[in-house]
Amino acid sequence: MSAAPLRLGLAGLGTVGIGVVKIVQAHADLIAARSGRAVSITAVSARDPKKNRDADLSAYAWETDPVALASRNDVDVFVEVMGGHDGPAKAATEAAIAAGKDVVTANKALLAHHGQALALAAETAGSTLRFEAAVAGGIPVIKALTEGLAGNRIKRVMGVMNGTCNYILTRMQSAGLPYDAVFEEARQLGYLEADPNLDVGGIDAGHKLSLLAAIAFGTRVSFDAVELEGIGNVSIDDIRLADDMGYRIKLLGVAQMTGRGLEQRMTPCLVPADSPLGQLQGGTNMVVLEGDSVGQIVLRGPGAGMGPTASAVMADVIDIARGLRLPTFGIPAADLVQPTAASAATPAPYYLRMTLLDKPGALAKIATCLGEAGISIDQMRQLHRPGDRAEDAVVLIVTHKAAPADIAEAMSRFAPTGVLVGAPVAIRIEEV
Repeated sequence: MSAAPLRLGLAGLGTVGIGVVKIVQAHADLIAARSGRAVSITAVSARDPKKNRDADLSAYAWETDPVALASRNDVDVFVEVMGGHDGPAKAATEAAIAAGKDVVTANKALLAHHGQALALAAETAGSTLRFEAAVAGGIPVIKALTEGLAGNRIKRVMGVMNGTCNYILTRMQSAGLPYDAVFEEARQLGYLEADPNLDVGGIDAGHKLSLLAAIAFGTRVSFDAVELEGIGNVSIDDIRLADDMGYRIKLLGVAQMTGRGLEQRMTPCLVPADSPLGQLQGGTNMVVLEGDSVGQIVLRGPGAGMGPTASAVMADVIDIARGLRLPTFGIPAADLVQPTAASAATPAPYYLRMTLLDKPGALAKIATCLGEAGISIDQMRQLHRPGDRAEDAVVLIVTHKAAPADIAEAMSRFAPTGVLVGAPVAIRIEEV
């Protein structure tokens, strides 16, 4: 082994950063054997050097400023696991690229907002920018798209990409608990981001979907075009009713290139309970990739946590140590095209739940609205739940396949009828 050691500067000593430290320390010989050169940490950055982090950091130089760390002469690869799409993470990443360093990041928000500019800067400077850990934790989905499926035209990317949302939805289903109770449980367990809306609002998962779409379809990252809907409006009634019909509710991301442009949506969907996505439990992630030659590939694994995310960081580090240098998004950033954003138009069955005034003709008015929008009804039932007002009736409707625009048109007709109590719920049924 004649190559000089690869020296890492590690910015961020939270859960993932300490995971990286532990892998480098525990597997030094294995990493060297697999990459052909030693890999070591020379310097780290964190706000408080005195904090107990359950790891021996005494051999490393300390920087309280990550920008200073990124510019050190004894750092070859800048590893950014701080988080945040602006501020220190962005400034330090830019500084590392300007200094000619390679960069490995776990920061999906940074790349979702600034990926094109950072990729251009890195490729212009001759640096490598890698981000396996930014999407789906320990699942090697970036590597699958950029390398394993490089000979395929990708038809569709979809999956469950936020473990917190999947935990909440599966816990609601298995324990029969309402959303608010499970949300608080997730908070107590430390599953939620400091801003919970990043998780339950679908933003975190939307960041990941936009990165996968860029690689899959050769487009610039377009997070702003992702159709986002979180899980806050999914009720325990929806969970139970879906279960009765043989479905599970998932926060499902779907990206596909159509004749109208790039569709990207991260929304609650019903999926068959016996499908791989339907069987996904707890905080696990799953990504489904569909190529024209390979067919469908299903990748399943832990989407977060110290070990899985640090494992993905080190996969990128080892590739750099081996001398593997690829464009950030699979093709040169200058060749990525600006996609035309397209709203979802593929017809699908829909689950509709609404509360109506229990009076003659109410249901007929709703059926008329659906018919006028060109939507036919597959199933319909009225529910009686303990505690409901006698003058209200909860109605469940499952439609035949309908275009999303037609569903929106029908729902816009509901309110003027005067028979609705509260807002109706519409959830797409995805046959996967």
